[in-house]
Amino acid sequence: MPLLRPFAALRPVAEYAGAVIAPPYDVLSAEEARSRAGAKPWSFLHLSRPEVDMPPGTDPYSDAVYAKGAETFAALCEQGVLQRDRKPYYYVYRITMGDRVQTGLAAASSVQAYDAGRIRRHELTRPEKEDDRVRIIEALNAQTGPALLAYRSDPSVDGLLAQISVTAPEVEATADDGSSHALWLVRDEEQSAFLTRAFDAMEVLYIADGHHRCAAASRVAGRRSRDNPRHTGEEAYNYFLSVLFPHDQLRILDYNRVVADLNGLSVEGFLERVAEDFELISSDAPVQPARSGEFGVYVGGRWYRLRIKDGRVDGSDPVARLDVSVLSDVLIGPILGIDDPRRDKRIDFVGGIRGLAELAQRVDTGEMAVALSLFPARMEELIAVADAGRIMPPKSTWFEPKLADGMVSHVLD
Repeated sequence: MPLLRPFAALRPVAEYAGAVIAPPYDVLSAEEARSRAGAKPWSFLHLSRPEVDMPPGTDPYSDAVYAKGAETFAALCEQGVLQRDRKPYYYVYRITMGDRVQTGLAAASSVQAYDAGRIRRHELTRPEKEDDRVRIIEALNAQTGPALLAYRSDPSVDGLLAQISVTAPEVEATADDGSSHALWLVRDEEQSAFLTRAFDAMEVLYIADGHHRCAAASRVAGRRSRDNPRHTGEEAYNYFLSVLFPHDQLRILDYNRVVADLNGLSVEGFLERVAEDFELISSDAPVQPARSGEFGVYVGGRWYRLRIKDGRVDGSDPVARLDVSVLSDVLIGPILGIDDPRRDKRIDFVGGIRGLAELAQRVDTGEMAVALSLFPARMEELIAVADAGRIMPPKSTWFEPKLADGMVSHVLD
């Protein structure tokens, strides 16, 4: 079974693409998704978050919600907004955001390789989110949101993708955040065969974003293979929708934290505890950490710059030396009393794309008591953790720009 293979994508007709593509399902709050989808009746948010078309307060995990998503999906196909290619292709996928350009490959990736650890993860998944993605796949009989994968940059692959994408794209659309998403079909059979061989020769791929989508695809494949007496391994369900970029083109932004209370401490008492393990420097401006080991704290209406003191971090451990681990192990856990950030409702996470003003605003309104800004993780750190078979703390990486849901979908026929 090859690591990657072409697939016959279901994709928007070029003139409708701008009205179809949408942010990934998990980067918007329920209110934001409802607002954006309301103005765009063909938006893929109606498929990835079908609750936006139900009355407010509807259980997003109810049977009626998934049935609504399937109904909308069928309507977009019947109306000709979405059309399926007649034969399998690889697709060059380019994202442009400001002066940043990423050129990758949309492909069907092997579930077997994911299960065997050849497509490596760096995060745990949450059962309820994984269940949700399984039910979306089953309701639509399609994977409608790609996983973002990374491969170690390969000049021959990168060069071919660049060569293919010098012509006018088959589809191009601008997303709500201003990013441009363009798609080229790899029509040349020799180029397609080369890409299959080149990726098959790679030892490993890395999940950058989309752990729940990968896990859900694996569960669907396992169930369908068990239920199919004629299972061969060639069926579409044995592969999952993915877009792969060279590791050195991906950008990780900071993934910041806000906490609802100070665990019974006053602001002065909290800062005294923090100063035991960090150099504490008052700042007149919002603190965007400039290097690893540096953090920002907003509490009591003021910003402070923190620098971890010597000897507080195990530099030999690829997980312990991560800034998110340092913050959790030295401050969030022992001082704020949050030992399980995946489940503790007192903590929330804010992607760096929203800016430091978002952190201060959530504290100033009284919603949260303290905000913590971090230096972004690096791809090399992610790769080191994944190669060691370890797991990064939750919400360690925020990749930007994001893939758009709706540019390509993988039908499980």
